[in-house]
Amino acid sequence: MARTSSPATAGSGGGGEAERLEAEAQADLLRDRLRLAVIKIATSEGRKAGMEVADPVVACIADLAYKSVEQLAKDVELFAQHAGRKSIKMEDVILTAHRNEHLMGLLRTFSQQLKGKEPSSERKRKKSSKKDDNMMQI
Repeated sequence: MARTSSPATAGSGGGGEAERLEAEAQADLLRDRLRLAVIKIATSEGRKAGMEVADPVVACIADLAYKSVEQLAKDVELFAQHAGRKSIKMEDVILTAHRNEHLMGLLRTFSQQLKGKEPSSERKRKKSSKKDDNMMQI
């Protein structure tokens, strides 16, 4: 996928351009790693089923997976922004699955399992009022 620079970044030199190039290189690396992982999974699953999956089909599946993940990332970012947050929470990820009840159920179960593994945080106790203290002393 060819990338073009926007007019705002094309003429500016220095740190901004270097940061943009670094971010693009990182994004390309992540894209390639995801595609390789999908290719390995598709090939492995094909072998398990006793089928040979043609290379163009595997490449298409890998590209589709990347585009799906890319759209998912945009969606969760928009959900977080809509909620007035700068960070993404599990609820944003679950919201992206609102059209797929099965997936939404799996994500909720996964979220609950993660919450169960977290160390329990002690809730702050409310300070008792003097009235309550006086009643206790009687």
